[in-house]
Amino acid sequence: MSVLISERRRLDAARRLFGHLAAAIDIPFSLRLWDGTMIPLGREATESRYFSVSGPGVLGSLLRRPSLDNLFRHYVSGHIEVHGSDLIACLEIARSKKKQANLRLADLRKGFPWAQVLPLLFARDEVIQLGHQVEGAEAGRKETKRDDKDLIQFHYDTSNAFYELFLDREMVYSCGYFTDWSNSLDQAQEDKLDLICRKLRLRAGESFLDIGSGWGALLCHAARHYGVRAHGVTLSQAQFDYATDKIERLGLKDRVTVALADYMTLEGAYDKIASIGMYEHVGIANYEAYFKKIRGLLEDDGIFLNHGITRRAKRKIEKFGKISPGKQVILKYIFPGSELDHIGHTLQVMESCGFEIHDVEGLRLHYGRTCRLWHDRLAARRDEAIASVGPERYRMWIAYLAGVTGAFEQGPLHLFQAVATKRSAKGTSPLPPTRDDLYRGGTGPAV
Repeated sequence: MSVLISERRRLDAARRLFGHLAAAIDIPFSLRLWDGTMIPLGREATESRYFSVSGPGVLGSLLRRPSLDNLFRHYVSGHIEVHGSDLIACLEIARSKKKQANLRLADLRKGFPWAQVLPLLFARDEVIQLGHQVEGAEAGRKETKRDDKDLIQFHYDTSNAFYELFLDREMVYSCGYFTDWSNSLDQAQEDKLDLICRKLRLRAGESFLDIGSGWGALLCHAARHYGVRAHGVTLSQAQFDYATDKIERLGLKDRVTVALADYMTLEGAYDKIASIGMYEHVGIANYEAYFKKIRGLLEDDGIFLNHGITRRAKRKIEKFGKISPGKQVILKYIFPGSELDHIGHTLQVMESCGFEIHDVEGLRLHYGRTCRLWHDRLAARRDEAIASVGPERYRMWIAYLAGVTGAFEQGPLHLFQAVATKRSAKGTSPLPPTRDDLYRGGTGPAV
């Protein structure tokens, strides 16, 4: 059938299709068809800012399978391009227009020129073979099927050189802390490391455990500036290798150690424990085992800080548990096995496992700022990134960072730091009566 439909009819169908859509979406972009034809998508559209599609098969594929996953696959394969702008700006415009016009799918279907777009429906698209994906990633959230090491290495072992392109100089891969919104990423991450140490009230000679220690930034910062004996664990081979080299390079081998191990295999007791950006990988069904294990590793009157991403709570629990199209994409291509809780349930489980909650701080906008800077830094080094990991994975990461930037800035995603203790007796607390010491600034032990 497709060979009988002329190129002219497909181009005409595309013009009719986007003429209809433009009236509803009215965005300041144009669309460039595969023959170079420009179609304005709104009253303020210009030819300097536009999307391009590589052929009629792309539109046919999206008409037959109008899913976020299919759109994502075409973007990362290079079949759809953004010119004169970036994905963050595109998503901001889309959200703004949807809010202004209360745009719904039903609005796009109203008066849809089905008969005129039939030539596109029959246009064949090439099979997209992506090299970086996990089949059945949603099942990776089930305890009986998950292999945490494989899931972690899928994401973090992309390559240290790739992460160096957009992370700060200390390779911190979690939310920065901006004492001023104009601060650099390097400054924000140093301030975040220090804030964590101050919240834990680290003291010289104490033992400190970092669960999911990444590239070793917090371990080294705590040992250098607070004099603790620090130990970290990670399941990423690339992170372990990097952290081991860093510890030796900084001359910290007598105070800092790191292991390629699962935190559940740890033994002993520590004065202070931190888990930074790790519990998102645990799975909600495994929280009780996770928090009980951490409490078992903590000395009496020890302090624990849990830092992680959450989602906004829903009125109905079944609605909260539903996997959205955006989450499906993240599970399949970026973070297989991950799962986000809401902060209320997390605190409930922590208390039920014997922790006393003292402080909960929301850093949502700080993470939005962090992700925006990561996106911009990676985009600025596009050629190096493609040389390092290939165009497919580069596009995946640019799309992912653009999406989560908006999710944090708009509010569906949140970031909380919760400080808790293992009390040895009722009526006592290892924490001071106020939190004034946390916000005095400067690097060094809280007093």
